[in-house]
Amino acid sequence: MRLDVTPLHPHFVGEVTGLDLRQPLDETQVAAIEAAIDRYAVLIFRDQPLTQTQQLALARSFGPLDMGLKKLKQSQERLEHAELADISNVADSSGRLAQRTDRKIVSNIANQLWHSDSSFQKPSARYSLLSAVRVPEQGGETEFADLRAAYDALPEAVRQEIEGLQAQHYALHSRFMLGDTDYTEAQKQAIPPAYWPLVRTHPGSGRQVLFISVHACAIDGWTLPEGRMLLIDLLEHATQPAFVYRHCWRPGDLVIWDNRCTLHRGRRFDFSQPRELRRATTLDA
Repeated sequence: MRLDVTPLHPHFVGEVTGLDLRQPLDETQVAAIEAAIDRYAVLIFRDQPLTQTQQLALARSFGPLDMGLKKLKQSQERLEHAELADISNVADSSGRLAQRTDRKIVSNIANQLWHSDSSFQKPSARYSLLSAVRVPEQGGETEFADLRAAYDALPEAVRQEIEGLQAQHYALHSRFMLGDTDYTEAQKQAIPPAYWPLVRTHPGSGRQVLFISVHACAIDGWTLPEGRMLLIDLLEHATQPAFVYRHCWRPGDLVIWDNRCTLHRGRRFDFSQPRELRRATTLDA
């Protein structure tokens, strides 16, 4: 089958219509969605109010699930399924909002940094499926950056410089940046750093990718200051406006993206207003 996809950006992102994701997908539909992701990297599905169980079933259509940072967090879950990430400022099942001093707000702020889900582990994440339940009156959008277009736009001298270099990605690097340092040694060691080439080939499209993220904290074989400055420069290049799409959420939206060739970040919003999204993520296995 062919999906009805409307491009939303010159480089990537497509809006898909004509498919009810609340119903189980057959192999042909799964293959069509995967082919569309290979082309567009980010797919937008409007008016798909999934239950938590439906969202997990949909995610499992694309492979085994990733637990990500939940490997080092031992906290009471608000959602029905541990495999779902609670991307919200809602504190508990009563609907109470988290206080600004709550650690959950740190997670909300960390999500405002450019990142690729679970790049800090091997295997890393393949697809993320984010479903919107409640959204604030303003703010709280999600931005995506195309790392394929970012690589294509690199000067030739930079391409040659970074070819063969590897970056260390560490799960808690972004949390430490934000002053969230209250972790036990066991938690700090729970997810060992992962090393990824700065230049990777995306398996679905065959295109080269500038694989960068806020989780990247060092360049293998370089001094720490020099490596971090290179990473900052590359992240700045990859997230310039020409490569970025901003999604304005509506309740019932579902967005699927490929973490192997995109970055994303949430935008600021008023924490006195509820913002409730749920994410399921698959492993690149």
